[in-house]
Amino acid sequence: MSMPMYVPPEQLVKDRAEYARKGIARGKSIAAVQYAGGALLLAENPSGTLHKISEIYDRIAFAGVGRYNEFESFRVAGIRYADVKGYMYGRPDVDVKGLANAFAQTLGNIFIHEIKPYEVEILLVGISDDGSDMFKVLYDGTLSDEHGVSAIGGQADELVSHLRSRFEEGLSFEAALAIAKDAFRSLNAERDIEGWEGAVLDRSLGRRTFRRLTEDELID
Repeated sequence: MSMPMYVPPEQLVKDRAEYARKGIARGKSIAAVQYAGGALLLAENPSGTLHKISEIYDRIAFAGVGRYNEFESFRVAGIRYADVKGYMYGRPDVDVKGLANAFAQTLGNIFIHEIKPYEVEILLVGISDDGSDMFKVLYDGTLSDEHGVSAIGGQADELVSHLRSRFEEGLSFEAALAIAKDAFRSLNAERDIEGWEGAVLDRSLGRRTFRRLTEDELID
């Protein structure tokens, strides 16, 4: 009787992490910037129909990078989670932190127990009357609370570094959009940006704060 090949747990975790990171690095990044009236999300996305930024609930936005079918499944699950919780308790009880924790637990279980980890990173942004929250969830379920600016995808670290160098509290929407665009262009100076996808969570819109940016707003 042949014995199954033994792989040390630390090597298995390392191999899965490397596999997931390589898949995520092939995708285009997404940046988020808090501004005075809410929060902005901006991505390079040449597709006009396959969105990487979407609404989850009244005041919660979702952004995903990596394998589209994998982060899309989380978007759909997030909408169901929020709808059920809002129906059972109340719309104000649906918060971005609870949703981020649910995503983190699911991705952590997949990373440990499934043969193939999900090649995704997820950014959740939520706003309230007096501020906004951002949570980043990595492929292995790691959850981090972001402040001011955030980014996911292969160029996330470089984007965040550029954004932090110009970020300040109380930015206008126009200033937030400008520094987000400049961050992408600074990292891709050798080529033109293939297309923008952007959205905001805008407190002035009332109950449903999510709004996609128009082509006129995205084009310089």
